[in-house]
Amino acid sequence: MSRSHDNAPSHISEYDQRDNRAWMYSFGAAMIPFSAFCFGHQRGVTGRVVEGMVKSPVGVYGLFLLPFATLAMEKSIYDTVQSWQGIDPNIRPKDRGGFPSGGADLPSFSLIPVQNRTARKLTETGLETN
Repeated sequence: MSRSHDNAPSHISEYDQRDNRAWMYSFGAAMIPFSAFCFGHQRGVTGRVVEGMVKSPVGVYGLFLLPFATLAMEKSIYDTVQSWQGIDPNIRPKDRGGFPSGGADLPSFSLIPVQNRTARKLTETGLETN
């Protein structure tokens, strides 16, 4: 069951007032670690990580931890960008839910608190003018 409040909005548009270009911030934030992963994979980092994990005290069983670690990093990026844009990642509208929209059921991994709308608007305006 979701940890969202009983008075959760019916639709995302009730609390999300972003403009149509807001997806670029989420996309850009997701592309940075993805690009770093691709670059590292090209340089052989993936093989060294797997080899290091197998040779660690955890052994081969440590490979089972890698998907959970990478999913936690992905959720952290997503929750941080949502919080930066003023959206609480723990609130799930009533018209959303189920797979893959179950992130609100998990604890937030955001690195920053949810920003108020004024601060978000000022930072987005600053990014657009530079």
